[in-house]
Amino acid sequence: MTEVGLWGIEDVKSMSERIESFLQLRVYQAACALDLAIFAESKAWPREELYSLTDQVRRSSRSIGANIAEAWAKRRYVAHFVSKLTDSDGELNETWHWILRAAAYGYLPEQRAAALLTECDSVGRMLGKMMAEPEPFSGA
Repeated sequence: MTEVGLWGIEDVKSMSERIESFLQLRVYQAACALDLAIFAESKAWPREELYSLTDQVRRSSRSIGANIAEAWAKRRYVAHFVSKLTDSDGELNETWHWILRAAAYGYLPEQRAAALLTECDSVGRMLGKMMAEPEPFSGA
């Protein structure tokens, strides 16, 4: 069973359904949702942070999904696939760091920072499962 999800892409609801694109991966969709949430939050941060904290957190959060997309293209080679997922996980951890810094500087209310970190945790769990069990994604 599928339903239309983010950007009109069908969301795979059953593991028996074949995923045809990285756009259908729940982890990719969650990474993009996190990226959009961070972008929206960071619009209100001080101008003096534009080329430092704001730029850093936006770049790292955007890289999470980008690395998942690149991993998908390399999925036939399990080591390359896992390597790109590891890069995505690294960007996720960097994003986590910047969210904590933004909260410490008073740019993010505690509740909003906690919500973003919960999203990070969810993406991290999905990435961890994919890295631990890459074979179902190998395309073979």
